[in-house]
Amino acid sequence: MELSSTSSTASGRKPRYRIETKSLSYNLPSNFGFFGAATTTPRPVLKNVTCEAPPGELVAIVGPSGAGKTTLLSILAGAIPPCRVRGAVLVNGRPMDVSRFRCLSGHVTQDDALFPLLTVEESLLYSARLRLRGTAEDSAARARDLIKQLGLNHVASSRVGRAGMVGAISGGERRRVSIGVDLVHDPAVLLLDEPTSGLDSASALHILTMLKSMATLHTKTIILTIHQPGFRILELIDRVILISNGSAVHQGPVHQLEARLTDAGHCIPLHVNVLEYAMDVMDSLIVQPPTTPHEEVVAANTAATINNDRIFYANSLCGEVYILTERFFKNVLRTKELFASKMIQSIVAGVGLGTVFMNVSNLQARVGFFAFSLTFLLTSTTEGLPIFLHERRILQRETARGAYRVSSYVVANAIVFVPFLLAAATLYALPVYWLVGLRRETDRFLYFSLVVWLVMLTANAFVACFSALVPNFIMGNSVIAGLMGSFFLFSGYFIAKGSIPRYWIFMHYLSLFKYPFEAFVVNEYGGGSGGGSAWTWRILCFVFLWFRCYRMRR
Repeated sequence: MELSSTSSTASGRKPRYRIETKSLSYNLPSNFGFFGAATTTPRPVLKNVTCEAPPGELVAIVGPSGAGKTTLLSILAGAIPPCRVRGAVLVNGRPMDVSRFRCLSGHVTQDDALFPLLTVEESLLYSARLRLRGTAEDSAARARDLIKQLGLNHVASSRVGRAGMVGAISGGERRRVSIGVDLVHDPAVLLLDEPTSGLDSASALHILTMLKSMATLHTKTIILTIHQPGFRILELIDRVILISNGSAVHQGPVHQLEARLTDAGHCIPLHVNVLEYAMDVMDSLIVQPPTTPHEEVVAANTAATINNDRIFYANSLCGEVYILTERFFKNVLRTKELFASKMIQSIVAGVGLGTVFMNVSNLQARVGFFAFSLTFLLTSTTEGLPIFLHERRILQRETARGAYRVSSYVVANAIVFVPFLLAAATLYALPVYWLVGLRRETDRFLYFSLVVWLVMLTANAFVACFSALVPNFIMGNSVIAGLMGSFFLFSGYFIAKGSIPRYWIFMHYLSLFKYPFEAFVVNEYGGGSGGGSAWTWRILCFVFLWFRCYRMRR
C-alpha cells in the first residue's frame, strides 16, 4: 500500500504527510525465563492515545519520565512492529506502510549512533552517499549544504568522538550531526527523541529553532519528545501532546491547554510556563475519550500489517560494498591502538614462542607448539567484539531505513579485515617459523603462513558472528571464551577422536582447532590435507545479522 500525500508532486512541491493515531494502546511484552515461563506480566505503556501531527508544525510530546513519550514516538517511527500495537497509526488517512514510511522519514534516537573516528563532514558525506541516488559530487554538495544549515562549519573537519574524549565535538554539535545524518535524504517526516537532553539552554534553543525553521519553510512534519521545555522553547512549539501514565490528557495548541487550565479553575503563576504548571496538575485534566469506534480502529490496524516489505536502495550491491569498505577502512586505520597493538602482539608472540620452542625436534614438543599457537591465534581477536557491537547498533538503524543491504555490510567488513589480518599473520609467522626450525622449504613456510592467516580470519569471523547474537560485551566475551575452550577440548589434542563419546563427537567436527591443527601437522610431517573455516562463520554472521535487521524492519 503506497502512502498518499496531501500535496501534488507534479507541481514540483514536495509531498506532505499528516500523522495520526486512533485509540493507540501498547503493552510492554512479558519477559520469559529459561523454561518458557513468563517472569513478568505485560505492563500497559500507552492507553487509547488519539493525536495528530499536521505538516508544517513543530509537535512536542511532553510528559514526566516514564509517561510513555519515547514509546509513542517509536510507534510513530515504525520502530515497534504494528502487530504488537492495538489501534491504528494513519499517514494522510491511510494505515501506515511501515517499510515505506521508514524510507521517507528520519528517526533520531536519544543515543547518538555515530562513528566517533569519522569527522563531521565524513559522517554526513557517507550517509548521503548511501541514501541518495546520484554522483559522489551530488552527495558531497548535499553534505556541505547540511553542514551550513546545521551551523557546523567550524567543526566540519573535527572528529565526532564520544563524550569525554579529548578533541571531540560538544554534545550539542554531536546532536546536530545525528539530526543531519537523518536529514541527508530530505525526509518529509522527522521524529526526534529528546533532542535537547543533556544540552545547555543555548544549545537546546538553537536545535529547536532549527527544527522550527525546517517545519515552517519546508512544510515538514516534525515530532519530538521533550521533558520540560522552558519559556523560549515553548514559544517555538505549535502543538503539544501531553502524556500522563500512558494517556493523552491534552493534544492541541498551547493556548488551548492554557484555556483548559483556566476553565478548570487554575491560576498559572507568572514565573511558571503553561506546560510546567500543567504537569503539576495533570490529575485535574480529564482525559477525552477517542471518537473513533474500536472496531474501525482494529480493522485499520489489521490493514496496516498487510503491506509490501520491499525496500528500494539508492546504490547497487557493488556500490554499497565500495562505500562501506571505504568507511570501514578509515575507521580501522584511525583505531591506532587496535592496529598497533595487534601488530606488536603478533611480533612479540612470534619471537617469544620462537625462542621458547627454538630448534626443538621431538614430536611432542612440536605438537605442543602447534596447539599453543592455535590457542593464541584463536583467542587473540576478542578485542574486536566491542567494535562489532557498536557497529551493530548503527547497522540495524541504517538497514532499517533502507540505506544498504546486510550482505553488503558483511562483505565489506570481510574485505577490510583481509589485508589487516594478513599483515598480522605475516608478522607472526616470519619469526616463529624459522626460530622453531620447522621444515625449510619455501612452499612449506608459505603454507604455514596461509594457515595462520586463515585461522585469524576464522577467529575474526567467529567474533563477528556472535556479536550479531549476544546483547552486550560481557555476555559475548563469556560465550566466546566458553566455546573456544570447548573447541580446544574436542580438537583431538587432549583426547583422541576414537575416545570421544558418540554423543559428543559432533563437537570434534565443529571444533575450530581441529582443521588448522591437522593442517600444521600435515605441513610438517606429511599426510592428508587440512583447511580453514573462515567463510563458514562469515556466512553465519550474515544470516544472524540479516535476521536481526529483518525483525527490526518488520
